[in-house]
Amino acid sequence: MICRTGPRPLPRNNREGGAPSLPLFRIILNLDPVSGAYYAGRVKNPGRKNVERRLTERLGAGGLRFTPQREHVYQVLLQKRNHPTAEEVFIRAKRQMPEISHATVYNCLGALVRCGLVRQVQLDRGATRFCPNMREHGHFYCNGCDTVFDVDLPESPKPRIVLPHGFKAEHFEVAIHGVCPDCAKKKKVRFTNDEHRH
Repeated sequence: MICRTGPRPLPRNNREGGAPSLPLFRIILNLDPVSGAYYAGRVKNPGRKNVERRLTERLGAGGLRFTPQREHVYQVLLQKRNHPTAEEVFIRAKRQMPEISHATVYNCLGALVRCGLVRQVQLDRGATRFCPNMREHGHFYCNGCDTVFDVDLPESPKPRIVLPHGFKAEHFEVAIHGVCPDCAKKKKVRFTNDEHRH
């Protein structure tokens, strides 16, 4: 929004017979509170520069360009590393960037995966999840709360599996299914209560 504030006063030495005064304009940003917080946060966050530089380098190496939408989707994944689905990423991204669409989020996730900044995590027949942890690691899937946790692997995690002649493994995935500590406590409480009823 541009707002005219009135004519600018002439300098003292130019009041008589000088050039006419010109109107002074100022630019006022019209941001809602959510967008304002997003853009203000981008300016204040010093770690953002490192993320932006790394993102720009990786996207460039993959033949893609940096966009604010790709940066935002990547930041969403880094802020809460709980292996969200594309739908969950969309919901989180929309909170701070209301104009972002489903298609844009899906395209951004695809670009981040192709550039090696994010990996897809596929567990059984569930929706694909996204993980920004690019170290070699496994995943623990809690059957109680459907949460996915990163699990560190030993320094030399290559399994001792004999591959057929000529095959070369480039990547492997370790997925462990079970119950997280919180769900185990709830389950124990449930079993204890059931035992008291009988």
